[in-house]
Amino acid sequence: MDTEPAPRTLPAHQCSIHRTLDVIGEKWSLLIVRNAFRGQSRFSEFRDSLGVPSDVLTARLSTLVAAGILERRSYREPGSRERSSYHLTEEGRGLTIVLAALQQWGDEFTPNPGGRVSVIEVADNHEEVALAFVDSHGDTVDRGLVRLAPGPAATISW
Repeated sequence: MDTEPAPRTLPAHQCSIHRTLDVIGEKWSLLIVRNAFRGQSRFSEFRDSLGVPSDVLTARLSTLVAAGILERRSYREPGSRERSSYHLTEEGRGLTIVLAALQQWGDEFTPNPGGRVSVIEVADNHEEVALAFVDSHGDTVDRGLVRLAPGPAATISW
């Protein structure tokens, strides 16, 4: 296994949405994470499946590793030089909900004419699931009734 990564510096923005977009807000970053969820881990797999230029892929993988979303692991195929593979960390797996939200929004508002390319399901029983807002009592809340409100650290005027 590679050496311990250097401590990371998080962006200074107050807004958690802004901080998150600083890390994963670039299209290629989210597509790399999506493909990592699908089981890809090698540079060549990401490059070939996404069609991303190698220099861009290198930069995005470095950003995702530095952010703690992916971890780099060394491997060597017989007769080849040592290479790195990229695997989701716990923080990376936490992006499941982000990808599911993007997919759910896309399925509703920019549907593929041929139907959905993938579904979100429970791994054990293949039952489809959907994201929803849930209140403190466990009841589903209609998204039309939800708003962003200032939190305890808010310093901007709403």
